[in-house]
Amino acid sequence: MTQAPTEKMTPTPDPARPHPLRAENLTVAHGDSPPLLEGMNFVAKEGEILGILGPSGCGKSTLLRHLVGLAEPRAGKVILFGEDIFSEGNRSLARARRKYGVMYQSGALFGDLTLLENVSAPLKEFTRLPPKMIRDIAFLKLSLVGLEKAAFQLPANVSGGMCKRAAIARALALEPGLLFLDEPSAGLDPITAADLDELIMTLAKNLKLTFVVVTHELRSIMKIVDEAVLLGKEVRGIAAEGTPEYLARESPAPEAIAFFQRGKK
Repeated sequence: MTQAPTEKMTPTPDPARPHPLRAENLTVAHGDSPPLLEGMNFVAKEGEILGILGPSGCGKSTLLRHLVGLAEPRAGKVILFGEDIFSEGNRSLARARRKYGVMYQSGALFGDLTLLENVSAPLKEFTRLPPKMIRDIAFLKLSLVGLEKAAFQLPANVSGGMCKRAAIARALALEPGLLFLDEPSAGLDPITAADLDELIMTLAKNLKLTFVVVTHELRSIMKIVDEAVLLGKEVRGIAAEGTPEYLARESPAPEAIAFFQRGKK
């Protein structure tokens, strides 16, 4: 599904509102092992597409688990829309989960449910809306990602790109202001990946959404990301940050040079 190209826009956040995401002195680890990432500070501003970048094994997936509340940090805070999501245990985390959506790398759709039923699932779990309204909202979310005609298909009967779009539609079900996407272009052919990039940019612009995108795909990074946080294996934290253009062409950080110059002779 080819869309008209969308120009990357410079976000203009409202300074009176807290950032959708703020990490303060964040330290994360696997269980009792030594910290994988330490002392990280970064924000995702309103309407921004923030990229979390880095080579394999640098801790991107571990960081994402902490940002979405699947694991509690060793130290520091994850603050969503002004609230520390771990400040009151399960209560603060439950409140936070109504404000963000997540698309995991595989899509993580329920294989025995249609795309419509998958998108309906969070509405059934977290709201008391009547069935017809849930169905209508789910159709609307599928239409936002171009899948209304595939609503009654099972995930196994649609393409990988369509599964990822359906996962984004499900992440949008509860009207979040913040979406986390884990490697959205992974496993997709270049045309499908480009179409998905266009969709992400369109949603960010039209719905005023903030995105946090974990990715290593250079083409997508240069196309959609406004600001980026580059993780490094040696520094155990943030190796460099800035716009993709700055990181690719001007940053003196060895990790940035290695990341953006890979594959070039």
